[in-house]
Amino acid sequence: MAALGWLTPRRRSATARSVLAGEASAEAARKTSQDVSAQEQQFPVQGDDKAAAFFDLDNTVMQGAALFHFGRGLYKRKFFETRDLAKFAWQQAWFRLAGVEDPEHMQDARDSALSIVKGHRVSELMSIGEEIYDEYMAERIWPGTRALAQAHLDAGQKVWLVTAAPVEIATVIARRLGLTGALGTVAESVDGVYTGRLVGEPLHGPAKAEAVRALAVAEGLDLSRCAAYSDSHNDIPMLSLVGHPYAINPDAKLRKHARACDWRLRDYRTARKAAKVGLPAAAGVGAVAGGTAAAIALHRRRR
Repeated sequence: MAALGWLTPRRRSATARSVLAGEASAEAARKTSQDVSAQEQQFPVQGDDKAAAFFDLDNTVMQGAALFHFGRGLYKRKFFETRDLAKFAWQQAWFRLAGVEDPEHMQDARDSALSIVKGHRVSELMSIGEEIYDEYMAERIWPGTRALAQAHLDAGQKVWLVTAAPVEIATVIARRLGLTGALGTVAESVDGVYTGRLVGEPLHGPAKAEAVRALAVAEGLDLSRCAAYSDSHNDIPMLSLVGHPYAINPDAKLRKHARACDWRLRDYRTARKAAKVGLPAAAGVGAVAGGTAAAIALHRRRR
């Protein structure tokens, strides 16, 4: 058995050096744990009233386009005809497939959307917006992004939606999520009735950055301490404006830019969709086209 003595653990008293090494290791582990915890809690900073968070809406906070879901609700309420729904769906599909913003095409899309609400009261659209949120939007909120927004709220910071969607829709969504408010595209109204024209231009791309900048001045915010979240490369101007930019469910161009700039990335899509960033657009087109075809078929059958 003596030959097997090397298998038996040897018991020996700890030396002063081994005690010192053990204590140093334990202290380092504890300090590292505290440092990691501090880094995790560092942002958003509790009680920093000079900081706020700005969230894009479509595909960042909510799956899909708010305007499309709103359009579905208006169609259900007979605000426009089947041919208008088909045209609207095609415009959305073209934009998703092309991935570029042709000025004439975008103007045509804006005119179509504005013609739908022309002559209706703002209060009417706000009320309908509440119903449409429950019908089509509530279940499409990304839980992960919602948690990020809540972290800012819990830290005592204001949280704003920033979207090209009409400000009335954005305001409804912000209120239902418990956010501070929303920046969105403003449609002109006179005596509470839509005229069918915009005030300025859609809140898109550089216009979002300008809106955030103006709000920061009005609210006394320090943009270097603020955060912004978006899925689209079109929002790089807004993301570049703040000290804490986040790419959420990013498209291919934003993902590449975010990695180059060492921005934080969050992806709440399935692994398959996240890996094949180009496919959701095509899938979205198929869903729109399929939904439109089904709506038209159902409409004709009822006739």
